[in-house]
Amino acid sequence: MANNAQTETFHAKIETSNFLLIVLILLALLAGGLVEIVPLFFQKSTTQPIEGVKPLTALQFAGRDIYLREGCYNCHSQMIRPFRAETLRYGHYSVAGEFVYDHPFQWGSKRTGPDLARVGGRYSDKWHADHLNNPRDVVPESNMPAYPWLKDNKVDHESLPKHMAAVAKVGVPYTAEQIAAASEEVKGKTELEALTAYLQSLGLALK
Repeated sequence: MANNAQTETFHAKIETSNFLLIVLILLALLAGGLVEIVPLFFQKSTTQPIEGVKPLTALQFAGRDIYLREGCYNCHSQMIRPFRAETLRYGHYSVAGEFVYDHPFQWGSKRTGPDLARVGGRYSDKWHADHLNNPRDVVPESNMPAYPWLKDNKVDHESLPKHMAAVAKVGVPYTAEQIAAASEEVKGKTELEALTAYLQSLGLALK
């Protein structure tokens, strides 16, 4: 009886103290988060690239910067979930090893537009160029905005090496030679060419 009374008093103290309740909830979330997240940093399936995954080329990397700048991630995910309806439409479900060089990764479930995880090689470069210039030329029912300026804008070749050097610091295996040559590789290329190159690189390692 004494133990029961003590337990009830302890529970009452927690339930009537906002501060104590918040602290205990935060501690529980922290413990649960550590148990769920920390092991992922040591699993090969989440830290090692799968066979065929390589760092983006300089032009593809520039295209990825444009993809982020234009907010493409607001309508398109790059994560196929392991559900039959998803895999029938898009292909093999996404695995962490495909995205170890992606900082930040573009997973998500927002689907105003279709998932792009396996779009690479599905359409021609011309299709992508037409689609970006005016989506309704190739998909009449599309509600995607047009990006006509991409065909006129040139890639910012001067800042690209700095971006590549930054991701090299967090594990993307770019060599000093690759970073030094990046500016010359993309000089004179349009943003349309760069974004198309990036889209064509998505999902090729795992079909």
